[in-house]
Amino acid sequence: MCITLIQRRRSVRKFADRPVEKKILDRIIEAALRSPSSRSVRPWEFVVVTDRDMLDNLSRAKHHGAGFLRSAAAGFVVLADPEQCDVWIEDAAIASIIIQLAAESLGLGACWIQIRNRMHGDAVTAGEYIADLLNIPPHLQVESIIAFGYPAEEKEPHDTQTLRYDKVHHNRYGSDYHGV
Repeated sequence: MCITLIQRRRSVRKFADRPVEKKILDRIIEAALRSPSSRSVRPWEFVVVTDRDMLDNLSRAKHHGAGFLRSAAAGFVVLADPEQCDVWIEDAAIASIIIQLAAESLGLGACWIQIRNRMHGDAVTAGEYIADLLNIPPHLQVESIIAFGYPAEEKEPHDTQTLRYDKVHHNRYGSDYHGV
């Protein structure tokens, strides 16, 4: 079932004008809170945004690649505390994909919006812009926003023939993988 979910998941950037029910949001929150983390430190925190005006403001966090957030039903802002864990980036990234897979499993579409290391303007990072909007304490860093909602577009799974098996090596780098 997990493999089928991974095969089916695609980045969705067009959403129906329909709110996500609280019970579905609660299930996605539970999935996020179950995300694995290094040494179970769980340096991540989340801000769940469903307010239309705030989603519109967040959609302007960076120049490209966030505009579709304004039509999403919700956005999960994924934060982490770098002081809690040396691999906070990885832990936040794991939580981000768990959120996307949970959304997919519940009939929603989702898409990752990269925030860390992105700029809002010449002198303000996307993370600083978001921190100001959402009143995020300075010790937390924004990794990503996961936009999700009921999809208004249908995307076929990637064809198995398009998978890049040339990027898989067997036993050592440079040895082609032909199955075990």
